[in-house]
Amino acid sequence: MGGLDGKIALVTGSNRGIGKGIARGLAREGASVVITARGTEELEQTAAELRENGATILAQAADVADELQVDRLFAAAIDRFGRLDILVNNAGQFGFAPIDELDLETWNSVIGVNLTAPFLCTRAAMRIMKQQGGGRIINVASISSQRVRPSSAAYSASKHGLWGLTQVTALEGRDHGIAVSCLNPGNTLVERIERGGGENRGEPMMDVDDLAQSAVWMALLPPHVTMLEATVLPIQQLFVGRG
Repeated sequence: MGGLDGKIALVTGSNRGIGKGIARGLAREGASVVITARGTEELEQTAAELRENGATILAQAADVADELQVDRLFAAAIDRFGRLDILVNNAGQFGFAPIDELDLETWNSVIGVNLTAPFLCTRAAMRIMKQQGGGRIINVASISSQRVRPSSAAYSASKHGLWGLTQVTALEGRDHGIAVSCLNPGNTLVERIERGGGENRGEPMMDVDDLAQSAVWMALLPPHVTMLEATVLPIQQLFVGRG
């Protein structure tokens, strides 16, 4: 028996990395999970891997920065499962450059994935959760929502915005039994960094499952309890005093 038996979760950006780790962790606790990302092939591979471990999975490809695709995604989730208990807004995008070299296309793309997409998914989830009498929304932001790095204008602005969206959603959701949390990860060893990419390569790292467990803990809280914000990072990572 898992702590999330009978619960339905939707995790964006769950074909790999942190999103995949969170989907895996929620499934281990008994939740049925809707996984979504733009790339169909990798999404189906992830779905097959999770199903092999006994998980109930709906794989639905979508660009969650697109309003119509978000509407179709949530309609598919309700058509399959009839309800939605947990939304994890995890899909993310980077785009690092000094402000005077940052092009508008990159800015719009990062803001679209990191902030507009959570808004669209949150709006869809709130409509469902209000009707059913409650639910939980977890936004995966970043320590960059609190401490910035150089050349991170679009990314840091989007993550600061996500923290603001978290607070407003928490205010609007509390009278409807909707708990809202913001998870701020530090350096996490995702595939991009394993391949040698990322501006923080060579720094202390934590495993995806270490970070994902924090999202699962948020999901496992009693319905009348919320963890509004949590920062999770490797002990040796420079954070306090950074900036």
